[in-house]
Amino acid sequence: MSEPRGALLLGTESVGKLLKKYATPAIIAMTASSLYNMIDSIFIGHGVGPLAISGLAITFPFMNLGAAIGAMVGVGASTVTAMELGKKNYKKSCRALANTVMLNVFFGIIFTVVCLAFLKPILFFFGASEQTLPYAYEYMQFILIGNIITHLYHGLNSVLRASGHPNEAMIATIITVLANVFLDWLFIFPLGMGIRGAAIATVIAQTIPLIYLFKIFSNKNELVHFDKDDFVFDIKIIKDILAIGLSPFLLNSMLCVIIILINTGLKKFGGDLSVGAYGIVNRVTFFFTMIVLGITQGMQPIVSYNYGARQYDRVTEALKKSILLAFFTLSIGFIIGETIPRFTCRLFTNDEELLKYSIDGMRIVMCTFPIISLPIVIGNFFQSIGKAKKSILLSLSRQVLFLTPLLIFLPKFIGINGVWWSIPISDIIATILSVIMIYRYYKFDAK
Repeated sequence: MSEPRGALLLGTESVGKLLKKYATPAIIAMTASSLYNMIDSIFIGHGVGPLAISGLAITFPFMNLGAAIGAMVGVGASTVTAMELGKKNYKKSCRALANTVMLNVFFGIIFTVVCLAFLKPILFFFGASEQTLPYAYEYMQFILIGNIITHLYHGLNSVLRASGHPNEAMIATIITVLANVFLDWLFIFPLGMGIRGAAIATVIAQTIPLIYLFKIFSNKNELVHFDKDDFVFDIKIIKDILAIGLSPFLLNSMLCVIIILINTGLKKFGGDLSVGAYGIVNRVTFFFTMIVLGITQGMQPIVSYNYGARQYDRVTEALKKSILLAFFTLSIGFIIGETIPRFTCRLFTNDEELLKYSIDGMRIVMCTFPIISLPIVIGNFFQSIGKAKKSILLSLSRQVLFLTPLLIFLPKFIGINGVWWSIPISDIIATILSVIMIYRYYKFDAK
């Protein structure tokens, strides 16, 4: 089977045009996805109440843990797929797709069963109080029931993007977002289903594009497609997927720990509403970082393909352009967070106490926002070329080595501000480390 033009252009077309072609759909998709998360919080804040926002913030560790498992499979599979396409190993790309489905189902079932069995004690451990537990519990019950759908949707969408179909991957995400927003409004306001309605809307909205993805991969004319003979566990492919995906898995897993420390610290020094403030700040920062992740998603197939094809100058060019785009994006976020935080926070709530906590937190957290473009892009770069250890080190250092001890000790001296200031301080240290690592890579490792 000859290589399709879309995949072939990864090694011949100008890197700038390729980055625009692949990153634009990914940015649109990620922006739409983050907008959904913001709108979801806005609907819950205005339609259910300020404590519901705090309850939603308590579920963030759960959401990150689920995302960690999905990213481990999805990112690993998409990288393996793109690299094998670059090497012209088409059959192995199809086998990777089949193993992506099986791994997502396997991990999805385990995650759902374990979490549902211990949901209440886990939520208390995550920082829930008697006031916020009902909201968090009701939301997570329905999210966990649809967990397998979530894993399959994100995993297949990642492979679709890496196999030369960024526009189709974007369409799948936009379908999810539009369905989510409409169903959120319907279930929360006209039907009065509260936070339960937001959870049900999420599951239904992800089911629709999942059907679309299965239809695409069922087409035998696609280079990467479903074949019943490929649905056997391939140990070599699974090892490759999990090794590459280990970095985002560990990163998202450690984010669970970080969010727990943030939630418990804020609850201790500021109460339940300060936890809700973090939920608001998190949604705003998440919006801009998701755009940056869209840039890295556009970078990933270009870097992986050309690295597999041994065209290293193109790999470097893609990295440089991605860093510049990410820095520009986060600079816009910095300006918004520092100049109009009250306007931004009022989108989520009119509660004055919650607004005060949110504004203070946003100004602190986003004061170093532009520089985190470096650790994010460089970490994804190492991941895209299969340098799993470097990617893991860079991903975990910010969460384990830097942010965790700061969150443990700094609040003891300056209270609630110690929780907020821990985040930008760790970002500064992580940025320095990322610069050192990429410098050492090009000086000693790159060929």
